[in-house]
Amino acid sequence: MNQTIETILDHRSIRSFTDQPLTKEEIRLLVESAQGASTSSYIQAYSIIGVTEQSKKRKLAALAGDQPYVEKNGHLFVFCIDLFRHHKIAREKGEDIQASLEGTEIFMVGLIDAALAAQNMAVAAESMGLGICYIGGIRNNLEKVCELLETPEYVLPLFGLVVGHPANRSAKKPRLPLEHVYHENTYSLDQEDFHKALTDYDKTISSYYENRTNGKRTDQWTEQITRHLKQSQRTYLNQFVKEKGFNKS
Repeated sequence: MNQTIETILDHRSIRSFTDQPLTKEEIRLLVESAQGASTSSYIQAYSIIGVTEQSKKRKLAALAGDQPYVEKNGHLFVFCIDLFRHHKIAREKGEDIQASLEGTEIFMVGLIDAALAAQNMAVAAESMGLGICYIGGIRNNLEKVCELLETPEYVLPLFGLVVGHPANRSAKKPRLPLEHVYHENTYSLDQEDFHKALTDYDKTISSYYENRTNGKRTDQWTEQITRHLKQSQRTYLNQFVKEKGFNKS
């Protein structure tokens, strides 16, 4: 096992940071690392907005569900799907790419490009001794987020990534059993193995929460995820995304 793999396997979300901001050199290295990620057909359909104004970070923290670490961190990055530059290039060249811009395929390309870039940044940050946490909560109210960040047409914020110097390190959260994630040749549907692996995982997660909270919490993963998915999340997004010109066909 090499140092890169050790860094990846040691990941945990950090939600408490010191007041030390990232340096310009650290920010540059992280953005360059993000840009080093694979991109479908070289389209590079994403942009990153760094938020340094404390008032904006405070507003984004409120929009994201009053998460204090969105405001208090070393740096806040917001990853966006970005087809604005592609739209502008096509107009300047007198070409019509509207059908592509509105298609599901290019929307997925932008989502995947942004996610790959963000994960490259996350690994780079952790390799530098920094902590990270993804912020999906900015999708709670994308209309206000777009207004706050002044995003043009064909640019849509997807998620945030806070990076900084950890004030403390949380425990590493156990992942699903490998057998539940990795399948060979066909998708495994063995019900006995399926339920046994989940039962064992539930015990692992229950023990994790019990140790982390001194017995105040002992819920299992299957309980937690079912409870979460029983409630529809951010149902406005389908229409909002279409209004922004994405994923229409």
